[in-house]
Amino acid sequence: MSTPAQLKVENLVTEFATRDGIVRALDEVSFELHAGQIMGLVGESGSGKSLTGFSIMGLLDHPGRVAAGRILLKGQDIRSMNAEQVRQMRGNRMAMIFQDPMMTLNPVMKISAQMIEAIQAHRRVSKAVALDECRAALAMVGIPSPDERLSAYPHQFSGGMRQRVAIAIALLNKPDVIIADEPTTALDVTIQGQILAEVQKICRQTGTSVIWITHDLSVVSGLADHISVMYAGRIVEQGASAEVLGNPSHPYTRGLIRSVPAANPPNQPLYQIPGMTPALSQLPPGCSFSPRCELSTEVCLQTPLVSAMDAGHTVRCFHPYREPLELSK
Repeated sequence: MSTPAQLKVENLVTEFATRDGIVRALDEVSFELHAGQIMGLVGESGSGKSLTGFSIMGLLDHPGRVAAGRILLKGQDIRSMNAEQVRQMRGNRMAMIFQDPMMTLNPVMKISAQMIEAIQAHRRVSKAVALDECRAALAMVGIPSPDERLSAYPHQFSGGMRQRVAIAIALLNKPDVIIADEPTTALDVTIQGQILAEVQKICRQTGTSVIWITHDLSVVSGLADHISVMYAGRIVEQGASAEVLGNPSHPYTRGLIRSVPAANPPNQPLYQIPGMTPALSQLPPGCSFSPRCELSTEVCLQTPLVSAMDAGHTVRCFHPYREPLELSK
């Protein structure tokens, strides 16, 4: 894309101080997100997906810290902002949707009070104007009878409805970027599909960009324009969704795709990637995936650099696959 990125992350490094020394949890993570684009950030549990979101939002707790790199929101480096600027940025120019909507919602406050507070924390508007914006936001995420819903408490909503309210709150101030941390994992597939469709529509209408964090490739295959695959704190492959899913180059990406039940032959055991994700404090030398990789050789004891497979499709691997992945039917 020729337009400037709404969010550009360059060589992001996040570290934690532990009894055993400094643990590098994110290692030189880089990507770009453009207006209206949805990027799927995928990988196994512990790969660093949620940590990437928290690092970008400045929500790391001690002893974690962003040790290096740049996080550019429309050209402005978030790491150079003071505490008040970061507070104003959160929920305004950039918002986060959590897996559990009750991390967003206060159980003892009416929905209207919470939504109005989210608006007036960043803008000087009257309560009447704020209420109109609240109604519009609820309608945008497909919640009927907004006046009735605004007067209710979170416990009066279903799980899917609470998550829609959390998404509506994230949208209130028309942010440039939304980071969604597995927000539909606990929902049934029907509600999940409805929310995914709403998110796509909202991105097209408003130009808001979304980082959709998930371990579910079936979700990002129909949602995301772009996919970044993480393993042990690093992005090992990224590119357009059709390219990454149709022609995966990194052995780990191939393993994830082959692990999807629909990709397995009938009446055969599910494919599993051998071994387990290593602890971040005990990463092997060189390529972190090499102990689990069938293509591993001696050169994999060195750290692989990012190389281009095609326009916009990059991989961090010494032995990338160059032929399309053929799945058993």
